[in-house]
Amino acid sequence: MLSLLFITKRKQQTLEEKVILIQQGDHTLRDDLIQTYKPFIAKSVSAICKRYINETDDEFSIGLIAFNEAIQKFSSDKGNSLLSFADILIKRRVIDYIRQQARAKTIAINFESDQFDTESSRSSIEDEISIKDYRKKTEEQQRKEEIVQFQQKLQEFGLSFHDLVEQAPKHSDARENAIEVARILVNQEDLKQQLLAKKRLPIKQLESKVSLSRKTIERNRKYIMAIALILMGDFHYLRDYLKGVLEK
Repeated sequence: MLSLLFITKRKQQTLEEKVILIQQGDHTLRDDLIQTYKPFIAKSVSAICKRYINETDDEFSIGLIAFNEAIQKFSSDKGNSLLSFADILIKRRVIDYIRQQARAKTIAINFESDQFDTESSRSSIEDEISIKDYRKKTEEQQRKEEIVQFQQKLQEFGLSFHDLVEQAPKHSDARENAIEVARILVNQEDLKQQLLAKKRLPIKQLESKVSLSRKTIERNRKYIMAIALILMGDFHYLRDYLKGVLEK
C-alpha cells in the first residue's frame, strides 16, 4: 500500500519538481526522464539536421548529452520551462557539433592538398562558402525559433508583439530608462519572483527602487515586462539586440 502511494505521488510530480530531485542526486529518476523524453530529443535534433534521426546517429548522442546538461543547469527562476530550455540547448549543441565536423573536414582537405593546384583551391573555396552558407541558415533558423519561443512566453504574461510595437518608448532615452528598470527588476529576487508568480509588474515596489515616476513605469509597463523576460530567459539573439544599450 505504501509503495502504491509512493508511485502515485511520484507520478503526480511536475517535470520541474522531478528536475529538482535529480539535481539533488536521484540518478534513477534522471535515467527514467531521459528515457521518456528520447522522442523529444530526436525531434529537436531532427529539426536541425533536416532528416530523420535515430538513436544510432552521432547527432542523437549529442542531443542526449545536451538534454542531461539541460536537466543539470535548469532553473525555474529564468522563467522558462525545462523543455523550452532543453530544446534550445540541444539545438545549439548539435549545431556546434556540425560546425566542428565541417571545420575538421575543411582542415583535412587543406592538409591533403599539398600541391595547391587550381582544382583543389577551387574545392577549398567552395567548402568555405558552403560552411558560411550553412552557418547563416542555421543562425536564421535559431533566430526564428527563438522569436517563436519568446512569443509563447509573452502570451503567458498576457502580452503580444503588437503590444510591444504600440507601447515601446519612442525616444532612445526613454527606452534606455525602461530597460534599466527591467534590469533592476531582474536583479531583485523578490521582485522577479512576484513578476513570475503574478504575471504582472510589481509597480509599487519598483517605484521605490528607481528614479522614474509611477506614471512613467505604468506607461511603459508592457515594454518593461517584455525586456525582463528576455533578460531572465535563454534568448541569445534577442539579448544581442539589447547589448548596445545594456553596456552603456
